[in-house]
Amino acid sequence: MVAWGVALAAMLASFVLAFVAVSYERELRSMASFLEKRERGSNERVSVDFSTRGIAGIARAINEELDAQRDAHIAQEAHRAAFRQDLASLSHDIRTPLAGAQGYLQLHDRAESETERRRCLSEAASRLAAMRKLTDTLFDYSKALDESAPLALSNVRACDVLADVLAGMYPQFLERGWAPELHIEDEEVLIEANAEALARVFSNVLTNAVRYGTDAPCIVQRNGVFVVKNNVSDSSSIDPARLFDRFYRADTARGGGGSGLGLAIVAQLCSRMGGSASARIEGDVLEIELAFKAAPGASAA
Repeated sequence: MVAWGVALAAMLASFVLAFVAVSYERELRSMASFLEKRERGSNERVSVDFSTRGIAGIARAINEELDAQRDAHIAQEAHRAAFRQDLASLSHDIRTPLAGAQGYLQLHDRAESETERRRCLSEAASRLAAMRKLTDTLFDYSKALDESAPLALSNVRACDVLADVLAGMYPQFLERGWAPELHIEDEEVLIEANAEALARVFSNVLTNAVRYGTDAPCIVQRNGVFVVKNNVSDSSSIDPARLFDRFYRADTARGGGGSGLGLAIVAQLCSRMGGSASARIEGDVLEIELAFKAAPGASAA
């Protein structure tokens, strides 16, 4: 009797094991078939009929991978769309001054007076200079992106670099009757940076303030952080989250003559120096914050 019971138990165990094995095989075949037939980009996900911890774990891992692929595909498409938009913007920015220069050269050929011919040549030269400035900025942006040529970093007295940039921009401030407001906590603060790149960062941020601001900028320094503030005419047209994107220009800045690359260069150079650039809007004030790493061995105030 005992032997018969043991035999029955063994048969039942064998049946259960066979059932589990067949069920596992069926679920695995179902998953394989699903993955083979699933269309690329589909939102379909693996489902299971025979759920055990192992099968459920496999299904969950597959679905997580499908979600990751979907997210990567969406990001890639967004990147492609942004790249196409960038190319369209660049094409427009190059064509506009070039077409203007061609137009004035045609007018020059038909001009009847020497004065008119000189004016046409001057206007054509002005537009070609604008196109040259754009191509130079594009070159600077490509250099800022080029990580194959690392920036040589050293201990830099940031306020000295800022002072040099402000001195170079004095004619622009004078023309507008502006006197930048400075709140410097420590003129001797040292940061880890590349002096040339840091000068470009300060120059681009202040040029942006001069070009689009409505009054003199205010510059605040604390340790390795510099904040440049200035009033803008239409803060609602500015998207701080996109301000450092390449070719981004606020609607009110479209006619300002900028390339939309100045602040993109700022973000890239700050990143390559181990720092960061961010922006925010407070009322009608645009604030751009530049944060840099303290120089090795420098003590924070």
